[in-house]
Amino acid sequence: MKILIIEDEKDLVEIMNNYLGSEGFLCESASSYFEAEDSLSVFKYDIIILDLTLPGGDGLDLIKLIKERNKEAGLLIVSAKNSLDDKIKGLDMGADDYISKPFHLAELNSRIKSLARRRHFDGTNELIFNEIKINVESNEISVNGEIIDLTKTEYDILLYFMVNRNKLITRESIAEHVWGDSISYADNFDFVYSHIKNLRKKIRQKNGGNYIHNLYGIGYKFSD
Repeated sequence: MKILIIEDEKDLVEIMNNYLGSEGFLCESASSYFEAEDSLSVFKYDIIILDLTLPGGDGLDLIKLIKERNKEAGLLIVSAKNSLDDKIKGLDMGADDYISKPFHLAELNSRIKSLARRRHFDGTNELIFNEIKINVESNEISVNGEIIDLTKTEYDILLYFMVNRNKLITRESIAEHVWGDSISYADNFDFVYSHIKNLRKKIRQKNGGNYIHNLYGIGYKFSD
């Protein structure tokens, strides 16, 4: 799951990156209004953590951009302890939740997971497509009731496919989602194919269906 942290306190960003990374999240960061604007205009995220106090602009204005360009993302506002007005404004503009500084990392992690369940997993810990089941809390995957052993990359790709089932997904978007925004500068994205090939093979070994359809020259679609 890909997270954008919009925060200008470098030490806090580093701590959040390390902690959330250890929890299996892929984190990108932006330290100013303009950096955030650039990232939001180009890339897609599952969860956005937004500090409302930023150099170069008002974080509330970024909510409008998020709702225009990344409306499916869950939005968690970070605010100063006593800034009730900003919290209310942010929630009224479409933010999903807020957390006040200072906060415990465990609470942040819990809120992110809760937000992801509401936004992407229908409020549950399980994502199910026919005979394939993913428990997003334990990261356990089963096919026809049998546990399947995937690498972290294969897991992230399968989760991305299942969240976006029946949608056209380009190789570029898969690469950015799994490896981070910097991968967009790669010469090509042929490496994505090898991971998808291995993923297909492991699912078939458990008598699962081939739901990953290759649309040549365009990308992939996960569907019946």
